[in-house]
Amino acid sequence: MIDSKWRAPYQSFVIQPVLNGPAAQFTPASLTFLACLLGLFIPVCLSFHLSFLAICLLVLSGFCDTLDGSLARFQNTVTARGAALDITSDRLVEFAIILGLYLYAPETRALSSLVMLGASFVCVTSFLVVAIFETNQGVKSFHYSPGIIERVEAFIFFGLMMLAPQSFGWLSALYSILVFITAFIRIYQFCCIL
Repeated sequence: MIDSKWRAPYQSFVIQPVLNGPAAQFTPASLTFLACLLGLFIPVCLSFHLSFLAICLLVLSGFCDTLDGSLARFQNTVTARGAALDITSDRLVEFAIILGLYLYAPETRALSSLVMLGASFVCVTSFLVVAIFETNQGVKSFHYSPGIIERVEAFIFFGLMMLAPQSFGWLSALYSILVFITAFIRIYQFCCIL
């Protein structure tokens, strides 16, 4: 929801100024790799209870992830391979974050973490299935169907779980419920237009 509604101002004020300057030194693929690498260090930080460092990596990973596609469109170098690498990198980072949230307190977070992974699995499946069959009318490489929980909302939830570990139980439950609802709404809406 946030990405769908606030992407244009974010793009104008944060991303666009960087595209002509510092980002021009990178390729879109290198930014995808950097976003993934930063995200993969999050579970290491969380396993040592370095929550602030984990949040910094989360923000930097998310920023690089939004920058890679924007840079590809800006340079007119959008490719199917780049889109595939980006989607795979995104899922790998989300897995790493949930793994890190589990490693923070494995004795009490196993079931909640497993449910979050299951919700994410169902949601990304619904997202990709709809993307396969819907005609793309946006700027991204494939049809992007928005939902209640998109990547920005997920990162906000993950950040809150890192900042307030004592609230992990109810935050993870709320996250999982909203992700499942997002998946089911997406499939329901898709089935209604067939």
